[in-house]
Amino acid sequence: MRQIILDTETTGLEYGQGHRIIEIGCVELIDRRLSGNHYHQYLQPDREIDAGAMEVHGISYEFLRDKPRFADIVDEFINFISDAELIIHNAPFDVGFINNELRLLPGAWQSLENYCTVLDTLVLARQMHPGQRNSLDALCKRYDIDNSQRTLHGALLDAEILADVYLIMTGGQSSLLLDHGSESHRREVEVIRPLASDRPPLTVITASAAELEAHQTRLRSIEKNSAEGCLWNRLEAEASPL
Repeated sequence: MRQIILDTETTGLEYGQGHRIIEIGCVELIDRRLSGNHYHQYLQPDREIDAGAMEVHGISYEFLRDKPRFADIVDEFINFISDAELIIHNAPFDVGFINNELRLLPGAWQSLENYCTVLDTLVLARQMHPGQRNSLDALCKRYDIDNSQRTLHGALLDAEILADVYLIMTGGQSSLLLDHGSESHRREVEVIRPLASDRPPLTVITASAAELEAHQTRLRSIEKNSAEGCLWNRLEAEASPL
C-alpha cells in the first residue's frame, strides 16, 4: 500500500482570487512505514504574497524569483503521486489549489482525483474527536507528538508531522504484525535460514528506565487516542501466561 502525505503553502487563501501554490511537500508511506522517499519543491508564483500568508509560512517572493513554475514540475509531481492515496489535512484547500494549477496549464491535464485517491485527516479527526480543536498543532498536542521545530509552517515539515499524526490516529502499529496476509510473506517467514557457525554473538543493549517509561507513556497515549486501541498492548496481553 502506497500513501503520500501532502501539504502545500500558497500566496493566499483563495485560488479564485488568483492565489498560487509556492511550495509542495510530500513524504511517502509504504505499508504504513516511512520509506525515506519524499518530494519537495518551491515554486515561482508570478505574483506577490499576501502579508497574512507570509506570517504563516515566512516565504518571500524574493526567495521564489529563481524557482521553477508549476508547469515546469507538473510531470514529476504527478508521477510521484500517481496511483497512491493522498493523505491531506483539510484536503479541500490543497486539492482546490492543485486542481487550479492543473486547469491553468495547456494540454489535457485532469483533476487530481483522476491520478490518485484522497483522504482528509481533518474529517477523520472530527469524527474521532467531535467538538474539539483538530488543527495539526492541536492533534500534535493530543497525541504527544513533538513539533517544537515548527516555528513557521513549511510544506515538507508539516507533511512529516502529519505522517506521525495519521499513523497514531489510525492505530499505527499494524506493521508489527508478523502475518501481513500475503502468501509470499508467509512463505518468507516459514523459510529457516541457519546462522553461520563463525557468527559473533550479538550485543544486547537493554533499555534504560527513562526509555521504558517513555515507551509506556507513548503506549498509553495511543491507547487513549486511537480508535482501535493500542495493538502493542493487545499483543503483549495475548503473549502473557495466564
